Amino acid sequence: MGVLEAASARVLDQRRTGADREAEIALLSDDRSRLAEELDHSNARTARLESVNRDVARRLDSAISNIRDVLQRNE
Repeated sequence: MGVLEAASARVLDQRRTGADREAEIALLSDDRSRLAEELDHSNARTARLESVNRDVARRLDSAISNIRDVLQRNE
């Protein structure tokens, strides 16, 4: 009976280990999905910030040009 019990214990341990692996894989998959979503969100935010940055730079260039024109007319 000792051999049979030992074999049964090994089979149960292997099943638990398999279940643990499956649970770990599921957690990793969830983490990957969450990280992919966060990356998409960050990329979209970066694109918006770059667009705003270009608009601000264009407006500053225009304002600087206008100020120079006014200063040149007053010289």
